[in-house]
Amino acid sequence: MNQTYTILDLGKKENTRKPFPASPRWLSTGPSDRKKVHLAGLGDVGGTVLIGLTLLGGDVISSLGIFDLKETACHRYEMELNQVRAPFEQTRTPETTILSEEELFDCDIFAFCIAKAVPAVGSQVSDVRMAQFEANRAIVAEYAKKASRAHFTGLFLVISDPVDLLCKAALLGSMEGPHPLHPEQIQGLGLGVMNARACYYAKKEDRFSSYLTEGRAFGPHGKDLVLANSIVKEHYDEECSLLLTDLTTKANLSIRELGYKPYIAPALSSAALTILSIIKGEWNYSANYLNGVYFGAKNKTTKDGICWEVLPLPEKLFHRLSVSYSHLKEIL
Repeated sequence: MNQTYTILDLGKKENTRKPFPASPRWLSTGPSDRKKVHLAGLGDVGGTVLIGLTLLGGDVISSLGIFDLKETACHRYEMELNQVRAPFEQTRTPETTILSEEELFDCDIFAFCIAKAVPAVGSQVSDVRMAQFEANRAIVAEYAKKASRAHFTGLFLVISDPVDLLCKAALLGSMEGPHPLHPEQIQGLGLGVMNARACYYAKKEDRFSSYLTEGRAFGPHGKDLVLANSIVKEHYDEECSLLLTDLTTKANLSIRELGYKPYIAPALSSAALTILSIIKGEWNYSANYLNGVYFGAKNKTTKDGICWEVLPLPEKLFHRLSVSYSHLKEIL
């Protein structure tokens, strides 16, 4: 009899899952339960995330707190976004407020968007994510330590690259404080744009069209990304999936070749839209703690914590996932 594989089989021999202590405070319980979201880092990505949440988040977000070492950036966004208003208050938008560093973790959701080193357009860096890892690693660990000291019980979101590795760095950093974060208090937002990019190519080329209805994205936002043209065993095509994966992982380089930094789609697809899905308890693409590694896949937040999409996977696809999972584990 053939063995059946699911996403939960990755690293299952080292299952370190701890039960979530209480219903997540960042999960909305209804129309009156709007959340406080705080965001650190107002660069290209952080600023775009902020705009997206301002325009789309009024139903589930009560306020947006912002923090950046560059004070002029804070004042700019406070003024600009509080001047975003639909005619005659047809829709509500969250109020934007400037935070002190001491107020960062007085919220339901904290979003880390700080990036110390983003390779310049025209540079010869082949894996932009990994070029940022060492620079951002110490910073996210320090902020997680601050969250631990503040006894933070909300959601710590990592938006800066590489999200999966920085999530683990945040978890380890929080352990240096008095109140370490629970593994499921940390999520990485990077996979959403990889799914969006795959859909972009699937709409352009018929050979990839099955991805639009049967496809899935797994793993990190970068080199070890795994796309499946279909999660239906009889329809899974290894060659087609590898081609689509290759196109998708190089999509950001195509934008760079035009002379621009590729941050708009990631900020909106991976971050802003995903944050709203998390608050609402909807299915989304994000990296979550899976047996010791933060791994990206389709999931949703429930009152009991993270619920993964558990489906039988084609054996060849599961092998690709295992390789990606192992690579992440080896790095950190």
